[in-house]
Amino acid sequence: MNLTIGLLIALACIFGGYLGVSSMGETFTLTLALNALHHLWQPWEFVIIIGAAFGAMVASNKGRVLKKIGASMKTIFIPDSDGLAVNLELLCLMFELLQKVNRHGMKSIEEDIEAPYTSPIFAKYPDITTDARLTGFISEYMRMMLGGSMNLGQFESLMEQEIEVLEEELRVAADAVHTVADGLPAFGIVAAIMGVVIALQSINQPSIGEKIAAAMVGTFLGVLLSYSIVTPLAKILEHNADVELRPYSSVKAILLAYLNDFPPFAAVEFGRKVLYSDQRPSFDDLELRTRDILRSGNR
Repeated sequence: MNLTIGLLIALACIFGGYLGVSSMGETFTLTLALNALHHLWQPWEFVIIIGAAFGAMVASNKGRVLKKIGASMKTIFIPDSDGLAVNLELLCLMFELLQKVNRHGMKSIEEDIEAPYTSPIFAKYPDITTDARLTGFISEYMRMMLGGSMNLGQFESLMEQEIEVLEEELRVAADAVHTVADGLPAFGIVAAIMGVVIALQSINQPSIGEKIAAAMVGTFLGVLLSYSIVTPLAKILEHNADVELRPYSSVKAILLAYLNDFPPFAAVEFGRKVLYSDQRPSFDDLELRTRDILRSGNR
C-alpha cells in the first residue's frame, strides 16, 4: 500500500508540476495539458532504456538470481501483519519443543526433529512448516543439541555463519534491482544521445527543436524510472529480506538462551526481543498462547 501511495504522490507531483510550468502565462486547458504530455510520450525511448536495463540485468546475474528476483517481486504487497502472525507461531513452536525437552529430556523430541513434517508438534504450526528452509534450520540445530557434540561457542559460531550466508542469499534480489536502478540514468543518457544524433541530421530543418526536445526526454525517463520507481522497489525488497531473516536470528537467540539454562518461556522471550517491533508479537499475546500450550499439555 505504501508503495502504491508513494508512487502516486511522486508521479502526481512530477507531472502536475510539469503541466503547471508548461502552462505558465497561458490559460490552462485540457488541450494544453494533453499537448504537453504528448511531448513526453516517446515509446521508443522507453524501449531503449527499459530494454537495455533488463538486458544488463540478465547479463550480469545467474539464473538462480533472476528466479529469486521474480519470486521476491511477489512479496512486495504482502501485509506486515502476515509476518506478525507467523512470528507468533514460530515462538509458540519453539516454546512447545523446549517445554517438551524440559519435561522429558532431549531424547523426547528426536522423532519431531528427525521428521518435522510428520511431527504432531510441528503440525500445529503450518505457517512454519510451509517454509522448508526455516523448518530445516530449527530441526538441524536442535538435532545438534541432541547430539551434544559441540560446545556453546562452536554452536553459536556455526549459527552465525549460516545466518550470514542466508543474509547474502536473501539480499541478492534487492542488490540486483539496486544495480538496475543505478544504471537507468546512464541508459537514459544513451537514449538522449541517440536522439540528439538523429536530431542533428535535421539541423537545418524547422523540426530540429522538436527532435532535440524528444531526445531530452530520454534523460528524464532514465532518472524518473531510477529514483521514483525502481529504487523504491529495491528498498522494499531489501526490507523484506531483512524481515525474512529475523526469524532465524530469533531461533538462534532462543536456543542459545536455553543452552545457557534459561527456562523455555524466558528463552522464547529472548527470541521475541530480536524481532522487528512491527513484526513482534506482544508479551501478553505470547503469554496467553504459551499458557494454552501448557494447559493442553497437562490434560
